Amino acid sequence: MDEQHVRGGGPPWWNRWGEDVQGARWPWRSTVLITVFVLVGSHFAAHQQVGERADLDFFARVLLFVGSALLLWRRRYPVLVVFGTAAAAMLYLGAGYPYGPVFVTVALACFSAIVAGHRRAAWAALGMLWAGHVLLAHWLYRWLPPSGDSAASWGQEGVVAAWMITIVAVSELVRTRREQWARDRAERAQAARRRADEERLRIARELHDVLAHSISVINVQAGVGLALLDTDPEQARTALTTIKAASKEALGEVRQVLDTLRTPGDAPRAPAPGLDRLPELAAQAASAGLTVEVEGVPPHLAPGTDLAAFRIVQEALTNVVRHSGSRHARVRLDHDGGALRLRIDDDGPATGADAGGSGNGLAGMRERAAALGGTIEAGPRPDGGFRVLAVLPAKAKAKAKEDDR
Repeated sequence: MDEQHVRGGGPPWWNRWGEDVQGARWPWRSTVLITVFVLVGSHFAAHQQVGERADLDFFARVLLFVGSALLLWRRRYPVLVVFGTAAAAMLYLGAGYPYGPVFVTVALACFSAIVAGHRRAAWAALGMLWAGHVLLAHWLYRWLPPSGDSAASWGQEGVVAAWMITIVAVSELVRTRREQWARDRAERAQAARRRADEERLRIARELHDVLAHSISVINVQAGVGLALLDTDPEQARTALTTIKAASKEALGEVRQVLDTLRTPGDAPRAPAPGLDRLPELAAQAASAGLTVEVEGVPPHLAPGTDLAAFRIVQEALTNVVRHSGSRHARVRLDHDGGALRLRIDDDGPATGADAGGSGNGLAGMRERAAALGGTIEAGPRPDGGFRVLAVLPAKAKAKAKEDDR
């Protein structure tokens, strides 16, 4: 679907019509063309009905001009215009002037009113015109011009009624299509906003998880380096080496996230991290003074589930480094074929008010699990310490396709 269709919610000609409805422009061209058509067409119709209807005079041309000129306001005041054109047509027919394109103005005014949502007003105006025509053609014709005129046949009334029903049916069809286009446009806009929000949250989670973990390692090692700079230069050098490695890895992962943001849809240049990098994660935690014991073998998972599981473990270990007095953590992996259970424990005690982590970290873990149809439980253990328990489906649920429609 092209950009113009997505933006406007319908075909290009309909978008231009919608702009006029909002009052951006006056429909000068169409009004002038219709006025010329009605005046010229009525002139030729009068020649075909000589002796049957009254001749066109100045008053007749004024009625035709007024009925057509009212269409200039059909998109700003559709109710007034539909009643005005119907009244002008009724006066024209009541004066005995020839049948012809005088009904075109009423049809277009009715169409504009129905499409704009004023259905009852359009129906009432057409009903008024039909009832007036019946009254004129079957009862009042004796006292109205042209003299010697006879009553119209009921077959003619059937033709007029069929003409009006056709106008209403076409107008209702266009109105229904327009409302459907508007709903489709709103749904597409909502889906686009939802995709943008999901992408923004995904990038925020990635940046938070990468930076929080790496900066925690850098912070701890920087403290070690400062404390041992004078007394143990070799240990300080080791700390600086760890800082360099952690910062390089953080820069690489941040660059990968930003590259994805700049070129959406392109394949990432490096594979996303997964549970196969748990030994590397444990080594990084060890460099920050935290011993990590890993139990269980990482199963083969879908890339999205594997990344979410890795980030959850990473964030949980980062919270242990930052908020727990324990220097020992345990990571247990259980896989029963249908779900992966991750359990991260530390023995505490908490070193501040934000035991187990503060706001963004835990919220990010819950968002990752919820996006896959999993759950996260995090809180203090009865025997002390803190526990994070994540249950993720082994196969990520397929996302609904309606966003791509």
